[in-house]
Amino acid sequence: MFDFEYQLKVLPDKPGVYLMKNSLGEVIYVGKAKILKNRVRQYFQNSKNHSEKVKAMVKHIAEFEYIVTDSEMEALILECNLIKKYRPRYNILLKDDKGYPLIKITVNEDFPRIISARNMVKDGCKYFGPYISPSAVYETMEIIKKIFPIRTCRLSIKEGEMKGRPCLNYYIGLCKAPCTGYITKEEYGKIVSGVMDFLSGKNRDISKKLKEDMEIASEKLEFEKAAELRDKILAVQKIIEKQKITTGGFEDEDFINMYSDNVDSCVQVFFSRSGKIIGREHFILENTQDLPKGEIVSNFIEGFYGGTAYIAKTIYVPEADEIELLQNWLSMKKDARVYIKIPQKGEKRATLNMVEENAKTTLKNFKLKLIQDKKMYNTALEELTEALDMEDIPHRIEAYDISNIQGVDSVGTMVVFENGRAKNSDYRRFKINSVKGANDYDSMREILTRRFKHGFDEIERIKKRNLKFSAGKFCAFPDLILMDGGKGQVNAALEVLKKFNIDIPVCGMVKDDRHRTRGLIYKNEEVLISPHSNVIKLIARIQDEVHRFAITYHRSLRNKRVLHSVLEDIPNVGNKRRKELLKKFESIENIKKATMNELMDTPSIDRRTAESIISYFKKNEN
Repeated sequence: MFDFEYQLKVLPDKPGVYLMKNSLGEVIYVGKAKILKNRVRQYFQNSKNHSEKVKAMVKHIAEFEYIVTDSEMEALILECNLIKKYRPRYNILLKDDKGYPLIKITVNEDFPRIISARNMVKDGCKYFGPYISPSAVYETMEIIKKIFPIRTCRLSIKEGEMKGRPCLNYYIGLCKAPCTGYITKEEYGKIVSGVMDFLSGKNRDISKKLKEDMEIASEKLEFEKAAELRDKILAVQKIIEKQKITTGGFEDEDFINMYSDNVDSCVQVFFSRSGKIIGREHFILENTQDLPKGEIVSNFIEGFYGGTAYIAKTIYVPEADEIELLQNWLSMKKDARVYIKIPQKGEKRATLNMVEENAKTTLKNFKLKLIQDKKMYNTALEELTEALDMEDIPHRIEAYDISNIQGVDSVGTMVVFENGRAKNSDYRRFKINSVKGANDYDSMREILTRRFKHGFDEIERIKKRNLKFSAGKFCAFPDLILMDGGKGQVNAALEVLKKFNIDIPVCGMVKDDRHRTRGLIYKNEEVLISPHSNVIKLIARIQDEVHRFAITYHRSLRNKRVLHSVLEDIPNVGNKRRKELLKKFESIENIKKATMNELMDTPSIDRRTAESIISYFKKNEN
């Protein structure tokens, strides 16, 4: 039994991180403290000043632990890492905490390439961005290739070592073929400088130069060249139009503001590069009532910049807690000075006001969509209840699927929908252990047996410890089970339920000849459902989701297995190095594309090993 009184007494008078846990040992909150003794004790003192969220959390705390650090900065870094690891339910979490893609120019090479990148590393290359999505990167790179003949291939080209013949890109005007010596390093360098100017926002200068060249070509009656230059001008104009909003500065800046109603918040970020707004992103933070604006903004900054690859030089906010600490942390991450500013008037304040107005509109639209979705889901569930002749509406639906290729890497997955909406936190994955080969029925029996055994074991533990059922992972049983398949899968599920003496309706989700969801198999008969009804849309969504989840899990296991088998054949690459390569590059294709510097930037990979990897893939290209 955890002795709160004693543990609170022995808390150190030092900075650190604390982890609050529930009775099942799950981390439900991670926080940092300048003085652990003072901060942790506050949770267990008079609750009058606590927010409703903190009061709810304290009720679930069964124990806590802490980690002492040497400084407040170390505590902040550790807190970010632990929040990413545990994703505690009472922390402010970004549901879209993704890294944003960048464009990378390999200026450390004699003849630089333009490629996309997910992370910014200290490899001597130039990075531009971030961009809101991979499609934005692709579109920008396609426009660049139309204007500048810069290479995108993976060849290692050094001046004076050219060989071979040019590829198709040379003949269609997309590359000057530096691999063959058709262009000097100096001439190629001018092209690269133009690309970097373009990505730095100097589009109007480029557009002006292209117009002058087009006029000269027209005067010389070189109409084909003039038409080509005209197309390039249109491509540049397309970028300029997307970046027409200016912020009055020429540095990289981010503008963060938010709007809260009485329950949730929306935080909006506008990205300004070289004085132009190039994009924006929003995040919905649920259940933030009673939290001060400064705390929400500070937590957002930690979560957002802890996961993104690029940090702007200046970040404008309406208010924030611990600004100095956050500035120092961001400066350390960027390896350059970063400023967090609170503008009171002028253009920066006006931009922040615009961001807040956008956040307000976004939150309003989000709530309206929730209301519309709720009506649609309620209608769909009522239709489903009627179609299956059930007494009660199935508020919790679980769907199951099996995925394998000829019985290899067989996996099972469970997805959960509550009140018509996907509940991702309750999704579960199962690696098939007892079944050999492609036997979907036995595989389904195994995962359902494991799922309900976990559930009953958990219920028993909860009852013994007098806990709340909300703390469990498997103890919530479904009102309806959907199988991705026909009568065979349904009967396999019914066998398991009979063994556990559980009475839950089971349906099979079937598809037509065009692989579209057609309806349900229930009690060995097909239930006729209108193809235009809300219920068929809901079933199709559930079937697509469980199939996607199964395929994704199966693919990840297969890729790891294949990757390990290939890496085992490379000289000088042992188990530790295989793990590091796996962790950083994630796929064989990414390792094949990696440069010498990128490989050497991987922990435990030295030059000799990097050369060995490059040599192996070069020998086995075919």
